[in-house]
Amino acid sequence: MKIHRINPNKRWSDVTVFNGIATFTEVADTDTSADIKGQVKQIFDQAEASLALVDSDKSRILAVTIYITDFANFDGLNEIWDSWFPENCAPSRACVKAELVDSNLLVEMTFTAAAGEKFQS
Repeated sequence: MKIHRINPNKRWSDVTVFNGIATFTEVADTDTSADIKGQVKQIFDQAEASLALVDSDKSRILAVTIYITDFANFDGLNEIWDSWFPENCAPSRACVKAELVDSNLLVEMTFTAAAGEKFQS
């Protein structure tokens, strides 16, 4: 089966798809001075754009791994999370406390999603 790499470069691809399953990682990249809610909103906006690249949407997200720098921000993250997903579409998730490369980043998320038909092979 073909591996689809969307916008690949030397260090990463924006999205990688194999056997109909897409994976991609997002961080806040428009305003790293934003609080946790602002950074999560940025990540979700970017995730919607990445999902569109593989003919998918947020209702088709299977799993998310969340890397958060401070659990004091957990409630703010969950507030945006709960309002973003459609009813009964929340994916499996793990939340890990981590030190991120850029100290301005409060959160990073890795998504796994079902891609559209043209990415099934």
